[in-house]
Amino acid sequence: MCLPSIHTSCPMKPPQTLSVLVVDFRIHAKHVADFAQAIAHNASASLAAELGCLRFDVCRDPQDDTVFFLYEIYDDDGAIAAHLRSPHFLAMNAQVADWVISKNVRQLQLPGQRAEEGAA
Repeated sequence: MCLPSIHTSCPMKPPQTLSVLVVDFRIHAKHVADFAQAIAHNASASLAAELGCLRFDVCRDPQDDTVFFLYEIYDDDGAIAAHLRSPHFLAMNAQVADWVISKNVRQLQLPGQRAEEGAA
């Protein structure tokens, strides 16, 4: 089925591979609440202001409140680059720098599907 609101070149839109960032943080215990607020604001601002940011989940470890996990999906590598230059990211990154014990960033790919697949 062709859904013009999803795509304009129907029905043969090629699959899109999306760019994903996964980020693990360990935060100093005395800064956990402040970090949680700062990262939540960054996630909301990213989704609201960045057209290429498709998903931004902030996850917490139920066993260790100093551990945060981010799962971010972007249209492409250019959207990630734009995110890393955005005012809200730069401000948050500077704000939390001294609160972070460790940070591990990985960039992955998420193979896409055609928009019409699975449509009824």
